Amino acid sequence: MAVARVYGAQPSLMSADIVTLETDLSRGLYAFAIVGLAGKAVEEARDRISSAIKNTGLTSPKSENHKVVISLAPADLKKEGPLFDLPMAISYLIASEEISADVSKTIFIGELSLDGELRPVRGVLPIVRKAKEAGFTEVVIPLGNVEEAGLIPGIRITPAKTLREVIAHIDTKRDDHVRIEEAPLTQITTLWSEGNVRLEDVRGQESAKRGLMIAAAGRHNVIMVGPPGTGKTMLARAFQGILPALTLEEALEVTSIHSVAGTGEGISLRPPFRAPHHTASYTALVGGGSHPKPGEVTLAHKGVLFCDEFPEFERRAIDALRQPLEDRVVSISRVHSTALFPADFILVAAMNPTRGGDEKGDYAHQMIETYKNKISGPILDRIDLWLSVPHVDYDTLTEKRAPSPEGARSETDIAREKIAQARERQYSRFKGSGIQTNGEMSARDIEEQIEMTKPVRELLKRSAEKLNLSPRSYHRLIKVSRTIADLENSDDLKESHVLEALHFRSKA
Repeated sequence: MAVARVYGAQPSLMSADIVTLETDLSRGLYAFAIVGLAGKAVEEARDRISSAIKNTGLTSPKSENHKVVISLAPADLKKEGPLFDLPMAISYLIASEEISADVSKTIFIGELSLDGELRPVRGVLPIVRKAKEAGFTEVVIPLGNVEEAGLIPGIRITPAKTLREVIAHIDTKRDDHVRIEEAPLTQITTLWSEGNVRLEDVRGQESAKRGLMIAAAGRHNVIMVGPPGTGKTMLARAFQGILPALTLEEALEVTSIHSVAGTGEGISLRPPFRAPHHTASYTALVGGGSHPKPGEVTLAHKGVLFCDEFPEFERRAIDALRQPLEDRVVSISRVHSTALFPADFILVAAMNPTRGGDEKGDYAHQMIETYKNKISGPILDRIDLWLSVPHVDYDTLTEKRAPSPEGARSETDIAREKIAQARERQYSRFKGSGIQTNGEMSARDIEEQIEMTKPVRELLKRSAEKLNLSPRSYHRLIKVSRTIADLENSDDLKESHVLEALHFRSKA
């Protein structure tokens, strides 16, 4: 018997590795071996495969006196998950001459139930992208993964319900040969996310709302400081609703990450919103493990990482945010492997000025005094906007709002329009530079892209000297000022824009 060769894939966070499955049968007592650095779920596939083949009406490997060896190459790549069930079953059936098929340009993915049904698996999107890049023309997937796989054009997606359907599809010599209909392309239409909280739901806090508009327009990091119950969490939830929709390429990146991680997030242009509890461990926040897995900073890629009760996170976890906040990636190094995960998110942190949380006055100064041993200077230096969220007077809370005239735009709609216009200005400015928003600018980009008059430079210089700003804080001040100018549809950076940006700097 000849060696049968079938192709599968092992997904990683943003890509996948093509895996060649080779099956060899030899005479002797029954034995079934899977070699090639297979994980526990892959090793257990031998029983699922045998039962699925038997219940499909074909000869089970366990009923034959032969030795089965399935090799997964490359041998030094860790193979994990049940997605190799289908390609291993097809490889065995071809090797045993139960079926005949040309599968040299096809990748198979899927988990098999004992009765031969195909169950959905994780990581389909990066596999389909890699298959297209590698020159494959078809990917056979479980029906439950069809929407995700259909995001990639230019390659045939074949969704199947059972092993029997797959066999009838690929073996043209069978009497029951029927081609499975190709899946259509998946269309994404969501433009803005409609959450449970909108800006107009928060009474007062106009300064904080303005700060969140600036953060959304330029993708700046924010910290909100105020006593308990003043609306910090509501503002953070409303913030997601004013973020512009992701581009198609960004949506594919985000979907790939959540597909591999198995978070259950649907396919959408909506930026992700992650809100880990303050008891989350260092590993849960930044990722890790013997075989590195992504953490919350990566699951928030292209979206928002909301850290409520920020100082209550363990110090090591807070300090680990330094790299992703600056480089927008996180590097996880282990003895066996090293992984570089994307982590381009907007940090929205919220906290009380003190543990009691009721004091009045300078919240930023109180926060520094209370938590100076918990939150390091380098982390505070990476915050672009400090928003004070004080108590709201009861007249504002109890004031009955007049009904909005028919056709009148809400506060959220107005904010979205201004943010969208500001983003368009930034896209035009940075076209061809590899960045899209002001928050992504490096020191070199600031020098090349931002023109400043002499009065503006003098104001920035005086402010930096008086506030003792670090070079990083100085550059962040310029970025925020430029975003404010974009919100005002101004081509020139003016002193008023810098003064407003200074208003949102820490006063401590």
